[in-house]
Amino acid sequence: MKKVLSCIQPTGYMHFGNYFGAVENWVRLQENYNCVYGVVDYHAMTMPYNPKKLRENTWELIFNLLAVGVKAENLFIQSLVPEHTELGWIFNCFASFGQVSRMTQFKDKSSQSKEGDEGFISVGLYDYPVLQAADILIYKADYVPVGKDQEQHLELSRNIAQRFNNQVGKEYFVLPETLFTETPKILSTADPTRKMSKSAGEKHYISVFADEARIRKQIKSAVTDTGDTPAGTMSPGIENLFTFLKACNKTEAHESLMADYTSGGLKYVDLKTAVADALVELSATFKANKAELQANKKEVKNQIKASSYEIRKRAQQTVKEVKELCGLSNVRF
Repeated sequence: MKKVLSCIQPTGYMHFGNYFGAVENWVRLQENYNCVYGVVDYHAMTMPYNPKKLRENTWELIFNLLAVGVKAENLFIQSLVPEHTELGWIFNCFASFGQVSRMTQFKDKSSQSKEGDEGFISVGLYDYPVLQAADILIYKADYVPVGKDQEQHLELSRNIAQRFNNQVGKEYFVLPETLFTETPKILSTADPTRKMSKSAGEKHYISVFADEARIRKQIKSAVTDTGDTPAGTMSPGIENLFTFLKACNKTEAHESLMADYTSGGLKYVDLKTAVADALVELSATFKANKAELQANKKEVKNQIKASSYEIRKRAQQTVKEVKELCGLSNVRF
C-alpha cells in the first residue's frame, strides 16, 4: 500500500470546518493507504504559547481524532519521536535559504507576532517548513493530502529530498506527491464570505462536540442572503448550508431541497432544519465515541504512546540510514 502522511497542530478544538475539510478525509484514506497521522506539538511552539495548554490541547485533539474515526495505530505525537528534530537539523543543511525566505506562511504569521503584545518572532517560525519536510520525508511518504495553501511547503520538501539524493549519490528519499481529494470548503454561518475558523470568534465556528442546542441555534441564525448576490446566482450562505447537507451524506434531503430551490419554492427554515438535524445526528455519534474513550483515558493515552513508539521505529531507521549517507557518526551508546 502507498504511504500517506498528514499532520495537524494541537489546537485542541475540532469544528465542522476542520472535520469536513481535512479529518474526514484522513478517516477515508485509512481504507486504501498506509497512513501515518501526527499531532505536531513542536510546530505549536513557533508562536507564543502556554506550555500547560499545549499539553492539554495535544491530548484533547488526540481524543477528538479517535472519536471521529482515526485509528489509534496510525497516530503519533511528534515530541515522542525526537528523530523528527534530528532530521530537521540535517535538512537545514540541504535547504535553500532563499526558498525558505519565500515561505508565505512565515510572512503572514510574523506579521501577527509584530501586531501582538509579544512582538517576538522566533527562529522556529522561520525554520518550521524545514521541520515539516522532516515530518514528511522521515516516513518516506508517497502522498501528502494538502490544500492549495500548503503546496509551497510540499515543494520545499521535494527540493530538499532531491538535493539530498543528489549530494549523497543515491535516490534515497521518495519525492512525495500532492494527494488532492475532494473535501468540502465549509464557511462561517455568520459570515459566509470567510471560512469557518475558531480564531474569528465564537459566531464563526461550530464545534463537532457542541451541545445540540448550540448547533441548532447557530444554524438557525445562519446568514442566508446578504443582498448583494447577482440575480440567478445562489447566495454564499445558501450554498454553504447545502454544502453541509452534502458533506453529511444526506443525499435525499439535499436533492429534495435543491429541487425546491430550483423551482423557487425553497423555505429557508426547511433547509436550516435539515442541516441542523444532520449535524446533530453526526455530533451525537462522535460525542458517544468520545465519552467511551474518556471513560478509559489512561488506557487510550497508553495506546497512543505505544503507537508513537512503534511509528518511531520507522523514523529511527530513516535517521540511521541518513546519518550513514551523510558521513555522520552513528554509534549507539
